Amino acid sequence: MTPRQNDLMCRVEGDAPMGRVMRRHWLPVCMSEEVAEPDGAPRRARLLGEDMVVFRDTQGRVGVLDERCPHRRASLVYGRNEECGLRCLYHGWKFDVEGKAVDLSSEPADAKLQHSMRTRAYPVREAGGFVWAWLGDPENPAPFDPPVWAKAPADKIAIMKIHGACNWAQVLEGAIDSAHSSSLHSTNMPTAPDVNSSTATDSAWLRPSADKSPRLEVERTPYGFRYAAIRRPIHDPDKQDYVRTTLFVAPFSVMIPPTDRYRLNQMLVPVDDTNCMFYWIAWHETKGISTEAWRSFCDATPGVDLDPVTFRKFRNLENDYLQDRDKMKAGDFTGITGIPTQDMAMWESMGPIADRSHDKLGSSDRAIVEFRKIMLQQALDADSEPPAKDWRNADLFTFEGMVSKADDWRTVRPEAPVPA
Repeated sequence: MTPRQNDLMCRVEGDAPMGRVMRRHWLPVCMSEEVAEPDGAPRRARLLGEDMVVFRDTQGRVGVLDERCPHRRASLVYGRNEECGLRCLYHGWKFDVEGKAVDLSSEPADAKLQHSMRTRAYPVREAGGFVWAWLGDPENPAPFDPPVWAKAPADKIAIMKIHGACNWAQVLEGAIDSAHSSSLHSTNMPTAPDVNSSTATDSAWLRPSADKSPRLEVERTPYGFRYAAIRRPIHDPDKQDYVRTTLFVAPFSVMIPPTDRYRLNQMLVPVDDTNCMFYWIAWHETKGISTEAWRSFCDATPGVDLDPVTFRKFRNLENDYLQDRDKMKAGDFTGITGIPTQDMAMWESMGPIADRSHDKLGSSDRAIVEFRKIMLQQALDADSEPPAKDWRNADLFTFEGMVSKADDWRTVRPEAPVPA
């Protein structure tokens, strides 16, 4: 990639083409749990370089407004959330979830301003444990398609959230890079000769293969692409392959191979040019994992591993992710605690925006190449009509397990969920 192509793919702020691409989709602003309480504390959010405030009003409705009060630009994050509106502390101007001014305390009661004042309010939907906002044309939002995990009961959906101090695209490239898991996460995803597929314990995902060099095969789809990472299994390698399929759902979602207990989705959402938010959802219709257990497994528990408001990591680039060299000598591959933090150490070490013009790619990077081709083309077509469909809730599935050498991985579907 040239530096110009790299910028075209990565930058999302202002009128950047990739930002225009993102604005054709509903974007996750925050988790619903962050604004669970009616009249509770407002929360900051930032998407595509735009600063917002999120709050739940007295009636339980969620509002996403421009963070700055339109009066004198003070932050509404500090405002009073009361009686179906958010009141700015500076002069008492109050706005409802639709952005309409319902009280201008410092203005005369008969002032025309009382009836015409508004602030920017983003169209909002709530589904699957998230608050979603539309940053495109406010008069013409696309139909909202709930995420695929919203089909599961709320108590079968677990969400991990972590801030990434780097551009969204290098995080997404990590999410679709199946080859790195056999090295970077080898301590957390060890080889186990007595399992037939990815088997989740409370502390690890056991795998039936020691192959660190998967063969990748990529298939274009209407939503992006899917690919198979084909590895040599421990047992009967002459008769079968160990296959893991991953889906890239443009522009920011990845559905990675499941375990025996839960399915896995990731969203890599651009905060601005040099920051992103990484959401990792573990869910299942009947089995699943609790939110507390999922965050503990990821070593990404707010208040323990992360700031509970900003979701920034306590183990970060400034302190070398608290890498423990003694643990490495004792057998831990990275010396870094937690799968997401191991990933972030690699992604953030590339710099705020990775310079892809120096990349030396190999055969294990086929999915990376496909991603770059698709997103560069989308950026070049940023002024075209919006997509006819949002693919988050389409008939999407991943597969993980053994496939006979006589069969084609493209034809294999996962088994139907087992009733509870």
